[in-house]
Amino acid sequence: MSMNRRYFLGVGLAVASTPVWARRAAATEVRTLSMHHLHTDERMTVAYRVGDNYQRSALKRLNFFLRDFRTGDETAIDPQLFDLLHDVKCRLGHEDGTFEIISGYRSPHTNAMLRRTSSGVARRSLHMVGQAIDVRLTEMPTRNIRDAALMLGRGGVGYYPRSDFVHLDTGRVRRWGA
Repeated sequence: MSMNRRYFLGVGLAVASTPVWARRAAATEVRTLSMHHLHTDERMTVAYRVGDNYQRSALKRLNFFLRDFRTGDETAIDPQLFDLLHDVKCRLGHEDGTFEIISGYRSPHTNAMLRRTSSGVARRSLHMVGQAIDVRLTEMPTRNIRDAALMLGRGGVGYYPRSDFVHLDTGRVRRWGA
C-alpha cells in the first residue's frame, strides 16, 4: 500500500510542477529576428525579446533599421509587429529564415508621394505609425507567409503575388489580395 501512495505522490508532484517548468522556459525564451532591408542592403540579427521583456536597445536598433529609407525619418515600431513576424516564421518551421524588408516605416511625406504614383497605398497607412511591414521570407513562397499570418489571426494581411511580398500589420484583423 505504501508503494501505491509513493507512486501517486510522485505522479501528483510531477503534474503539479509541470506548469512551473513551462513558465520558467517561457520566461527565458529568446525571440530573435534576422532581416535584410532590400533598399539599403543593411542586414541585422537581433534578439528583441527575452521572456516577456522587450529589449529596449534592440527595439531602438530595429526602429533605425526600419526607418523611412527615402527620408531617414524614424518612428517607434510596434513591438507586437516583431512578435507577429517571429510567430509567422515559427509557424512555417523556418526559425532561421531571414525576412527581406520591402517597406517598414513610411513618413507622411513618403506615403503621400507613393499615393500619387501608385494605386495601392492607403491614405492612413499603418506604415506611418509603425504598425505595418511589407516582407518576404528567404526560401519561402509568399503565399505560405500569407497563409501562416492568416492562421494566426492577428492584424491585417495583404497579399501581393505580382510584386512577391506580403503586408503584415497590427491593426484590426482583415485581409486583401488573392
